[in-house]
Amino acid sequence: MLHYKAIDILTTEQAKFRNQPLADAVIDYVRGLKIAARCMVTRGIGGCYESGEVTTSRLEVLSYNLPIRISIVLPAAAAPQVLEELGGLVNDGLITLQDLHVVSHKTANTFFPRQLAVRDVMTQQPVSIGAERPLSEAARLLLSSIFTGLPVVDPQGRPVGVVTQGDLINKGGMPLRLGLLAASGQDDRDTVMAELDHRQVQEIMTTPAVTIEEDRPLTEAVDLMLARGLKRLPVVTRGGRLAGMLSRLDIFQTVMREAPDWEAFQSQKIEVRNLRTVEDILRRDTSTVSESTTIDKVIQIIDGNDIQCVAVVDAEGRLIGMIADRDLLRFFKPDPEGLRSLFARLAHPFAQEPPQRLASTTAGEVMRTDVRTAGEKMLLEEAIRLMTEEQLKRLPVVDDKGRFLGMISRDSLLRTGYHHQQQLP
Repeated sequence: MLHYKAIDILTTEQAKFRNQPLADAVIDYVRGLKIAARCMVTRGIGGCYESGEVTTSRLEVLSYNLPIRISIVLPAAAAPQVLEELGGLVNDGLITLQDLHVVSHKTANTFFPRQLAVRDVMTQQPVSIGAERPLSEAARLLLSSIFTGLPVVDPQGRPVGVVTQGDLINKGGMPLRLGLLAASGQDDRDTVMAELDHRQVQEIMTTPAVTIEEDRPLTEAVDLMLARGLKRLPVVTRGGRLAGMLSRLDIFQTVMREAPDWEAFQSQKIEVRNLRTVEDILRRDTSTVSESTTIDKVIQIIDGNDIQCVAVVDAEGRLIGMIADRDLLRFFKPDPEGLRSLFARLAHPFAQEPPQRLASTTAGEVMRTDVRTAGEKMLLEEAIRLMTEEQLKRLPVVDDKGRFLGMISRDSLLRTGYHHQQQLP
């Protein structure tokens, strides 16, 4: 048996808090606490008040200020926290408190609230570019952004396409990924930009633009992103003008903002359905290397998969480091000859003759050892929080002995978390 409390607020339709209907204000307040509370609002069909006013729902009687009952059921330990603020919200009505003995409390993880619209989540006033602008301008805008995609608009501000890092590399001839280009020297950036100056965005952009209206449900937008394999989605007004951009990062930030502490719920003996852990989305086909693997081989592995990083493990399979683009650049940047060799190899990773500098450098010399990891039993919401706060696109997963198990990505987090939300009744 669980010890719970029932808080009842007996008020009226006309009661407000800061020009908001009181019932809405109470729901917002309880929801914002992220505790294991359920709230229900019911409207009476008739009644009377202390003032002598009689209210009814009958049309022939001109009195519509119907009674409202707001019921909150929650664990007894949380009641003082809720009551602390309720007195300030309720300026017309009664607040009552009763003991409840609850047989069971069951709930389900919904990943993010299903009532949210795209406009509630999107990044507003996004940077955009015209189709006739040079590729160098698109590259500079992306270099200064946390996103790797840029909406392309016509003179009326309507999206006609998207230009991405992949477009710049595969169709525009940009020799380096944006992260490497941003961290390279000014002379190297100027050389790349000069090459991109001669072509226009419309030559390489992905078109037509796949868009969604800002008042559509967020669930519809995520369905579209997953079905099309999109990392971002231009958001438009009803008139078709660009209003925002919706990215996986926007969705994850929403999950972080809205999700309660599910582990705390479980500790209160609340049965939470639909919780998913990192092991549910773990990608186990991730390549690993040893400390003695040459950097030339590491570059080929990075270029040959979509994970774009490599785990370094010891003889027992324990994770001892990671190598990504930024680690390569950090190591070779003080050495001009090594940096030139690195850039040449990144542009042509499978050329037959590797530069001597790369063939003689090992993963153990280059790897980063201060690696953030996830345990296989970590909840998806906690993994989302960690990856969002640390701005990580991928996260290595280890067992309780530190042995490398695989990687998780933003895409797998979104697919798994959202897929199971859609299975809820």
